Amino acid sequence: MKVGILYSRIRKDEKLLLNELRERDHEVEKIDVRKHGFDIGEVPEEFVDLDVVVDRCLATSRSLYATQFLEAYGIPVVNSHETAEICADKVKNSLALERAGVPTPATKVAFTKETAMDAIEEFGYPCVLKPVVGSWGRLMAKIDSPDAAEAILEHKATLGHYEHKVFYIQEFVEKPGRDIRVVATDGEPIAAMVRSSDHWITNAAKGAETDVFELDDRARELVETASDAVGGGLLGIDLMETGDDYTVHEVNHTVEFKALDSAVETDVAATVVDWLEKKATAAADGELEVTT
Repeated sequence: MKVGILYSRIRKDEKLLLNELRERDHEVEKIDVRKHGFDIGEVPEEFVDLDVVVDRCLATSRSLYATQFLEAYGIPVVNSHETAEICADKVKNSLALERAGVPTPATKVAFTKETAMDAIEEFGYPCVLKPVVGSWGRLMAKIDSPDAAEAILEHKATLGHYEHKVFYIQEFVEKPGRDIRVVATDGEPIAAMVRSSDHWITNAAKGAETDVFELDDRARELVETASDAVGGGLLGIDLMETGDDYTVHEVNHTVEFKALDSAVETDVAATVVDWLEKKATAAADGELEVTT
């Protein structure tokens, strides 16, 4: 199997994948998207004869354009452009989950400070304001008072990029000091962990402690449905416990798994490569549809 790895920085996650691929004697083409161009008509040389490409781009914009080009070239890519487009935008993500009947936090979107303030008042305090595009828990704000709301909205409104003028507001979900990260391939969980913290943001990137989590049937059902809702692929599905049920607050398309790999006995990279091999075989047999 000849695998392309799209990247802009090789992190521990990518090293785990690369080591596993090479141990199995697969040929790997590392493609730094900062140094390569894309042609609308001709397939660039570095993409010729690739069986599958894994998108590990850090920048959302690069991920979205690169996956679109790869599909135009007829090359199988993980994850698909459709999945990347839905997962990269929290509004599209929330709409997809809601349409699929997946429990997800109540969410409102506004385009002015005034309507955003109205939405915040409807939720009451606390509530949460998030950027529509972002990761690692950055630029998220828990709003505890009208004064805090006015200050944060004013700050966002003065920032230059249009995305800051889209106010994505969610109810604050009372969780037991932790959330759950599941890494799955086409809805099939590889492994899961809890991320615990005294802070209301429980991302591993923010220093949360991690431990293995055993999924029950309900959690597995939600992982599968959430995966299907965004188009499937190699995904990180984030759940929060809400009494006797769960809520899915996000699905991530360029999921990091180094923290999970350290927390569980499962070899995450090996399981991902198992799945990639099946994907490449299905594509070679004409069983995997590639949108062009």
